Amino acid sequence: MSEVASAPAGAVAGAAACCEETPPAPAGAGTGAAPRRWRDGAIVLGGLGGVTVLAWLYVAEQTGAIGGVGGGMHAMGGLALGFTVSMWVVMMAGMMLPSAAPMVVTFDALSRRQPGHLWRTATFVGAYLGVWALFSVLGACAQLTLRSAGLVSAAGAATPLLAAGLLLGAGLYQLSPLKDACLRGCRTPLAFLLTEWRPGARGAATMGLRHGVECVVCCWGIMALMFVLGTMDLVWMAALTLVMLVEKTVPGGDRVGRAAGIACLVFGGAWLMRVMI
Repeated sequence: MSEVASAPAGAVAGAAACCEETPPAPAGAGTGAAPRRWRDGAIVLGGLGGVTVLAWLYVAEQTGAIGGVGGGMHAMGGLALGFTVSMWVVMMAGMMLPSAAPMVVTFDALSRRQPGHLWRTATFVGAYLGVWALFSVLGACAQLTLRSAGLVSAAGAATPLLAAGLLLGAGLYQLSPLKDACLRGCRTPLAFLLTEWRPGARGAATMGLRHGVECVVCCWGIMALMFVLGTMDLVWMAALTLVMLVEKTVPGGDRVGRAAGIACLVFGGAWLMRVMI
């Protein structure tokens, strides 16, 4: 949020174009505008917070049974895939919505002059989560494949050699130009929205999809680290969520992300040396 004000000068022109796409403010809107802004903001943040809490509660409940379920997953076929995909979908919602909140709140603020803007905001969030749902399918398939190959445990924890490789790969990606470019987009929601703005519900869905893709490209390396200590490890999930939240929303968070990349390289290298010796 802190870098919203740093939107490029060209975004000002985009703001004018954006406003031309929206209907004029209703007559007399000035008297009740502030209470409506507070109400609508509370609805959006409350919705995001509620979904996030429910997602974490669901994952916490399911992890209690993962030992018994996971041990026989290789024999469960489609049921195993369905269960694992559902877990990944819920985990992605719980982990990604907190860091997406600044983008969602900014989108809602820009949409407020349009009728039904809360539905547009819900469409934006739904499209964003839809991209992460597709990522979840890939993550679940990877987990089951690695499980069948004996490379991860029932709880999704990688073997030492694979864990070291994941740490090294994630560390290198955290320091890459592609990561930096995508992170800038996530850290400047106003610039992103004014550049990508499209009217209507279809426009909201398109913007949500584009932000979701940018977010996946930005965060897939950190998400891959879930296999290091286990995809069902709540403390590890919370730690990775915190890293993504800080690097996207806190002043200087991009430096925190790079520091996390260096830490991954150090620990990954040490882990690899321990495995190889």
